[in-house]
Amino acid sequence: MDFINKVEKTVTEKGRMLAGKAKDAAEIASLKSQIGVCEEVMKKNYAEIGRLYFETFGEEPQELFSKQCRAIQNAKKGAEELEQKIKDIKGI
Repeated sequence: MDFINKVEKTVTEKGRMLAGKAKDAAEIASLKSQIGVCEEVMKKNYAEIGRLYFETFGEEPQELFSKQCRAIQNAKKGAEELEQKIKDIKGI
């Protein structure tokens, strides 16, 4: 009987240990998901700050931002030219 009790005790302990690990894994997954949400909020707000800066100072940016503002201006001009080509093809 002693052997059966020891086996039962071992199985019970292992089950509790596995349940605890599963609970920890679920909590870690939840926390990582929450971190992802926080990072997405930061990413969106960084982009919004950049957009607002460009709209406000894009024509005369501080030297630190001149390269990026020039790249945005060139990309906008390129997109406008491509949109015009689409209109020309469609006959608009």
